[in-house]
Amino acid sequence: MSPNRLYLIAGLLGVTGVILGALGAHALNQWLQQRQAVGLWQTAVLYHLIHTVALLALAGWKNSAARLPSLLAAAAFCWIGGVILFSGSLYGLALGAPRALGPITPAGGLALLAGWVLVIITGWRQSPGPTSS
Repeated sequence: MSPNRLYLIAGLLGVTGVILGALGAHALNQWLQQRQAVGLWQTAVLYHLIHTVALLALAGWKNSAARLPSLLAAAAFCWIGGVILFSGSLYGLALGAPRALGPITPAGGLALLAGWVLVIITGWRQSPGPTSS
């Protein structure tokens, strides 16, 4: 995935995260309080924006091919899918979607975790090995 594509996606996720955060804090706040769903909404926004910043960091990655290493590209896809599934399902549940949407949330969480594991693997592989004296 190219950095330009990640900048685009991070920008879209960032603007939607801020808009949804503002909606939850203002326009939907009373309604969410009545449904006791403020916590769901806040968690969705938090994970949405944290992973948007992580994508933005990956977009800043530069290498000679102007593309991310394959594991970091896979991490980006995991984070994008994770935000959609995890935060998206929480937004839906907070807005009154059927509880059947609930099992999607952990799947999204696993995608977010998988992205971080791929970052760890990338760091592990790129760490210098022991040197002999």
